[in-house]
Amino acid sequence: MGILDRFRKNKGKSAATEGPKIVTELEKLCGSDKETYEALSQILHLDPRKIGMTAKESAEEGKKYEKAGELVKANVSYEVAGGLALYEGDVKKVIEYYSAAEKVLPNAKYKILRTKNIEKAVAKAQEYYKTYLK
Repeated sequence: MGILDRFRKNKGKSAATEGPKIVTELEKLCGSDKETYEALSQILHLDPRKIGMTAKESAEEGKKYEKAGELVKANVSYEVAGGLALYEGDVKKVIEYYSAAEKVLPNAKYKILRTKNIEKAVAKAQEYYKTYLK
């Protein structure tokens, strides 16, 4: 009976002492659709109205950074543009901007682009914003 036995005893207790799982509003909205939830949880802005620019302006900023070779800044600008397009409900622009973000930084992967039904994900985002941004 040494120090290792203490760890073994506590191993089972830690899982049992966890409280009830907190379910987020987005999880409630998506329900059992884990694919949509995972895609949106990666890219959904809490309040896109506070960003202070349009999706088009952010995308233009991304193009400028891309031409200047500042790929991380370009990626961030395209991400912001994609998030704003999501807020606006524009499926084509969501695809365009997140694809551009992946192009400039190939290690950046966005689940929204691999979702089977992007239209459904954008519709869920619209529902989320209508419900929680008042």
